[in-house]
Amino acid sequence: MASAAFDTLAAARKLESAGMDRNQAEAVAGVIRAGQGELATKSDLAALQQELAGQRRDLAGLRWMIAINMAITLATLAAVLQGLV
Repeated sequence: MASAAFDTLAAARKLESAGMDRNQAEAVAGVIRAGQGELATKSDLAALQQELAGQRRDLAGLRWMIAINMAITLATLAAVLQGLV
């Protein structure tokens, strides 16, 4: 995931021009930058959505194969039990 661009210098300058002490302005801008961490972009979310859609299709296919195998197993069991009676 991409980190969002945050201009700490510009933020500190704006805070300073609003009347905040330079050290305080720089500290506040630094805290904001540090608190951002790793942020997801729209393209990150779109890629994740596509990946999840593919996994849903895979799961649907697995469910179908399990259902077919269960049907075959039950039919085989019924035939075996029919032969025993």
